[in-house]
Amino acid sequence: MKDGQEARRVSTAVIAGVCGLALVAGGGIAWWTANRSPTPADTQSSAPTTAPALSPSPAESPVVIIPVPPPTPVQEPTAQTPNAQTPNTQTPNAQTRNALVPRSPQPKPQQTDVQIVQVYWVKDASGKFEGVPTKVAVKQADQPDAALQAAFNSLLAGPKDGNVSSEIPNGTKLRGLSVKNDGVYVDLSAEFTSGGGSNSMTGRLGQVIYTATSLQPNTKVWISVEGKPLELLGGEGLEVAQPSTRQSFDKNFPL
Repeated sequence: MKDGQEARRVSTAVIAGVCGLALVAGGGIAWWTANRSPTPADTQSSAPTTAPALSPSPAESPVVIIPVPPPTPVQEPTAQTPNAQTPNTQTPNAQTRNALVPRSPQPKPQQTDVQIVQVYWVKDASGKFEGVPTKVAVKQADQPDAALQAAFNSLLAGPKDGNVSSEIPNGTKLRGLSVKNDGVYVDLSAEFTSGGGSNSMTGRLGQVIYTATSLQPNTKVWISVEGKPLELLGGEGLEVAQPSTRQSFDKNFPL
């Protein structure tokens, strides 16, 4: 009985000693592990998966790639921008079509070879003679003499319109006409003074004065018959002023 108790004491002491040694050994291993420098293998195995916070050395620095912005797209012209310089494949609007279609040259105004002058006739209006101008196209002339000569040729030929008449006797001829700085000089044949009363004399005088001033209404007129200045016209002695104007005629011989 005594031997069995002693055996149990020995076993208990052995177990206690082994546990103490285990605790001492475990504490030593923990201290050694905590204080020893990590080996490359331990560092590699225990390193985090993320990149280290320290800056890499120049040899190990990664290549820095700077992003290049994409080129700005060129906006293609539309039909609403007629001033665009690039061609537009879309259907052009009316303004663009007008710019693309070649314009036909504008016709130049035709140069006329005629000149318009006025020839004066008379018309019986309630017993009173009235001067009536009629436009006559004559051949274009560089000198006013030629234009007025053509106008007097038409005047002495008589009217073609039945609504007007002429008090100038048939057979009257134009002996000469000239335009000078001081006015128009008209020389008629002797037939101009033949026949008719005072109204007829007044009418024919007015026809000559107004036709001679058709190009320049304010000009002066000298009237001659067979080369002599006309002072009295007709049997009643109608006095003719030299020179005569439209204003003086309207004042002295109103039609």
